[in-house]
Amino acid sequence: MGDELKNPKKAWSVLIVSTLAFTVCFMVWMMFAVIGVPLRKTLGLNATEFGLLTAMPVLSGSLIRVPLGIWTDKYGGRIVMTILLAVTVPAIWLMAYATVYWHFLVIGLVLGLAGGSFSVGTPYVARWFPKKRQGMAMGVFGAGNSGAAVNKFVAPAILVAFGWTMVPKVYAAIMLGTVIVFWLFSHQDPAHLVPSHTKFTDQLKALKDPRVLKYCQYYSIVFGGYVALSLWMVQYYVGEYGLDIRVAAMLAAAFSLPGGVLRAVGGAMSDKWGAHSVTWWVMWVSWIALFLLSYPQTDFTVMTTSGPATFHIGLNVYTFTLLMFVLGIAFAFGKASVFKYIADDYPANIGTISGIVGLAGGLGGFILPILFGVLMDLTGIRSSAFMLMYGVVWVSLIWMYWTEVRKASPMGDSSKSLSLQN
Repeated sequence: MGDELKNPKKAWSVLIVSTLAFTVCFMVWMMFAVIGVPLRKTLGLNATEFGLLTAMPVLSGSLIRVPLGIWTDKYGGRIVMTILLAVTVPAIWLMAYATVYWHFLVIGLVLGLAGGSFSVGTPYVARWFPKKRQGMAMGVFGAGNSGAAVNKFVAPAILVAFGWTMVPKVYAAIMLGTVIVFWLFSHQDPAHLVPSHTKFTDQLKALKDPRVLKYCQYYSIVFGGYVALSLWMVQYYVGEYGLDIRVAAMLAAAFSLPGGVLRAVGGAMSDKWGAHSVTWWVMWVSWIALFLLSYPQTDFTVMTTSGPATFHIGLNVYTFTLLMFVLGIAFAFGKASVFKYIADDYPANIGTISGIVGLAGGLGGFILPILFGVLMDLTGIRSSAFMLMYGVVWVSLIWMYWTEVRKASPMGDSSKSLSLQN
C-alpha cells in the first residue's frame, strides 16, 4: 500500500464509523455486567449461574469471529459489518421481555454476535492504512472496547430511573441508529478482498502455525481477561465493599475505560517500539497488579507479650480501584500489541488470523467468568478470580521468555521489527 494513505477521506471515515459501531457493539456485549446484578437477585442465581449468564454473549461473539474474519477477507467489511449489526437489533429488544433463566441464556447467545464485530473491523480498517500506521489504526478501532465503560455509565442510569427492562429497549434503538450511520459513511475497496479462489480450508491452515497459537494465548489474557473482569467487577464491588450499583458501576469503569480508550496509545507504541517490547512489559505489569489483587481480606491474631493482637490486611476500595486502573491500562496496551504482531506477520491474511486470535480472546472472556463463579462458590473468596488470572499470566511470561526474550532484548532495536520464529 506504500507509506501514505491512498484515499485519506475514505480511510478516516471508515475508521470513525467502524470505531463507533464497535463501541456500540461492546456496550451491548457487556450489558449483563449491569442488568445481571438485579437479574441475579430476581432469578435467585448462585455465583456459577451468574457467571454463565454473563458469559453467554461472549461465547457466541467468540465462536463467530473466525468465520466473520474469513467473510470479511472475501466479501469486504462494509457488507459483513452492516448485516451483523442488523441481526442483533431484534435480539436486544426481546431481552426486555425475557422472564426465566433459559430465556436470557438463549437471547444472550444471539445478541452476543455483536462481539464478533471486532474480527470484521480489524481487517476492514487495517487495509485502508499503510503498514507503518496500521498499529495506530487498529488501536483506534480497538478503543471501541471503551463501550464496556460507556455501558457502566449509561445502563445504571437507565436501570435506576426506569427499571432494567428499559436498558435493552434503549440499546436496541441505539444499535438500529448505528446500522444506518455505518452504512451511510462506510466504504468498500475491491482491492482489499482476498481472491475468490482462496478456500476456507486454506485459510484455516493458520491454526497449525505455532505463532498463531502463542498470540491466541496472549490475547486470551489481555482481551479475555478484560472482558471477564468488565463483566464481573460491578457485582464484585457490590459484594466485596457493599456499594450501591451506580457507585459500583462508576468505579468499575476505572478499569473498563482505560482498558478501551488507551488501546489506541498501545497501537502507536507498538508501531514505534515493536509488538514484542510492548507485550513483554504489559505481561510484567499485569503480573504485579494481579499478585496484589489476589490477596484476600485477612484477619490474623498474633500472641504478643501484652496478649493477643489482631491485625487486618486487605485492599480497601481506593487501593483496589487504583490497581484495577493500572491493570486496565496494561491490558489496553497489550490488546493493541498482539494485533500489531498479526499485522506484521500476516499482512495478506489479517482477517483470518485476527478471527482466530479474536476467538481465543473471546473464549477467554467466556470461560473466565464461569470459573470466577465456580471458584467463589467453592472457596467463598472473591479475590480467587485474580488468583486464577495471576496463574494464567505466569504461563504467558514463561512462553514468551522461551520463544522470544532469549532471542532479542526486550527494549533493544532488534525487537522493533521482530518476526517471531519458533
